[in-house]
Amino acid sequence: MQKEIKLIFHNNGLRSYIEVDLCRECPRQDDKGCCGYYSPVFYPSDFAYLLKNQPELLDYIFNIKNITVLDASVTVNNSIDGSSYRCSFHQKDGGCLLSQQLRESVCRHFVCPGIAWEDEGKLSHWKDFFCKLSDYEIYLNNRIADRLKEKGLSLRQKNNRSEFFAQLLLLFEEETSSLPDFLANYPSKEEVSINRQIKYGSDWPL
Repeated sequence: MQKEIKLIFHNNGLRSYIEVDLCRECPRQDDKGCCGYYSPVFYPSDFAYLLKNQPELLDYIFNIKNITVLDASVTVNNSIDGSSYRCSFHQKDGGCLLSQQLRESVCRHFVCPGIAWEDEGKLSHWKDFFCKLSDYEIYLNNRIADRLKEKGLSLRQKNNRSEFFAQLLLLFEEETSSLPDFLANYPSKEEVSINRQIKYGSDWPL
């Protein structure tokens, strides 16, 4: 069946995201959709945002049993659930527990390939925007991680995490004092609608 899908592109700088109304009625019909196939990874730019806006969420993340802590990132590992997995932030009724700006990069930008919004010529500017943003985020996170390593700081050192986060905030402010020009060249928000053929169950690609 054909269905009109509404997408809203939000340019919030480093916390930009894509809102999709189809998610509320995910064609997978398995109460987890794309969340059943991905483990969120939080990086320095995510930590900086959480520290400034919702620091208690960091405590929550580090108290989740099944996490992988590296020098400058934390993976919240999914748990086995049937033929796929379940994300620690996902609830059967209501989806993700986190608002979109609190989510890490993939969870903010991901739109299932069944929608294939990148194929729409009228949306090529947003494709360019999110490609540039992704490249910048990778550069920024690697840059901050390298500088923290030079200071001898690592998330693996539980006793030094307060110093790690204090230095991370300082470095984040320093590194983002001048942001890439492209962020200012896009509207803060744009809403569009596209039509797609919807398939249900495992026939809907993720």
